[in-house]
Amino acid sequence: MRYLTAGESHGPQLTVIVEGLPSQLPFSKEKIDHQLSRRQKGHGRGRRMQIESDQVEIVGGVRFGKTTGAPVALVIENKDWTHWQKIMTPSPDPQDEEKRRISRPRPGHADLNGAIKYNHRDMRDVLERSSARETAARVAVGAVARQILELCQIRLVGHVLRIGEVTAERILETPWEQMIEQIDQSPVRCMDRSVEQAMMDLIDLAKKEGDSLGGVVEVMVEGVPVGLGSHVQWDRKLDGRLAQAIVSINAFKGVEFGIGFEAAEKLGSQVHDEIAWSKERGFYRKTNRLGGFEGGMTTGEPLIIRGVMKPIPTLYKPLMSVDIDSKEPFAASIERSDSCAVPAASVVAENVVAWEIAQALLEKFPADTIDELVEQVEEYRKRVVAF
Repeated sequence: MRYLTAGESHGPQLTVIVEGLPSQLPFSKEKIDHQLSRRQKGHGRGRRMQIESDQVEIVGGVRFGKTTGAPVALVIENKDWTHWQKIMTPSPDPQDEEKRRISRPRPGHADLNGAIKYNHRDMRDVLERSSARETAARVAVGAVARQILELCQIRLVGHVLRIGEVTAERILETPWEQMIEQIDQSPVRCMDRSVEQAMMDLIDLAKKEGDSLGGVVEVMVEGVPVGLGSHVQWDRKLDGRLAQAIVSINAFKGVEFGIGFEAAEKLGSQVHDEIAWSKERGFYRKTNRLGGFEGGMTTGEPLIIRGVMKPIPTLYKPLMSVDIDSKEPFAASIERSDSCAVPAASVVAENVVAWEIAQALLEKFPADTIDELVEQVEEYRKRVVAF
């Protein structure tokens, strides 16, 4: 499977093409819209979320509620486009006063690097595409992938572990469905109710001071069969592919699995997971410190993936920069932004992970139809227990 996205933050729409989906997959627009809605929520989001109410339009590859095997095409309308048509028109250049040309790069953004690379004197040609608005398209793709995973008894959830200096406890004894409900009900998508208010207070303080906050999100995946990914080449290691996918999310700067960087402080006997066997489960790990991975492959234990998100670089007390025309210093321009997007980023991370797992699943179990895929996965699970 593969996908491409296109579209700008203030263009008419975001467009997605997904290729390689099995045919006969029951395709739910409502499930995609649900994920898009979750992405828009969270304490600390900015005014853009009051303008957009993201829903997907299916324009190809689905007929009578099922995939046909052809590429699936999806569209997400940008409602803010009505205010930006003259500025973002694909027609020949308007008058200069209508362009709202940007010559002042903002620290922490793609503005300057992209302008130099693509020889743009108007950095709006960079920031419109590098905007986190594009993650709406990636969430839609992940929501498609989740519909495959559900039929293969694989489920996942993302939550917030840290915002700024406030850290939550990992509460894992909660039943899965109840855990998902609790996370979705939290304004900061945090399982630990004891720190929820402290997180919101910190976000409010950062907003009042014109600043922003980052944090740590975690994605947990349950039901992944043994052996997705491979040890035989570096680019086939699934944990490596997931790491790249997580860090590719806007503002993400680090990733870890299981106990992650904590492993550097421990002895090997305190890090690696002992192997056990039972007639009911087959081989399994007594612990899951490595987060469900060994040798670039899944072990059958739950996947534990964490990403660290830096504070959003658009600040209402802007940092200094240099104008590309005059070469004079200035206080960086302010674009509409969030004070904290960590809760929303946990939803993006969920769906980015969902895509990578679904892709790895179809690599191991090639199938033209969804029934073939489900049958292969079920037979493989039986073989793994009997190994």
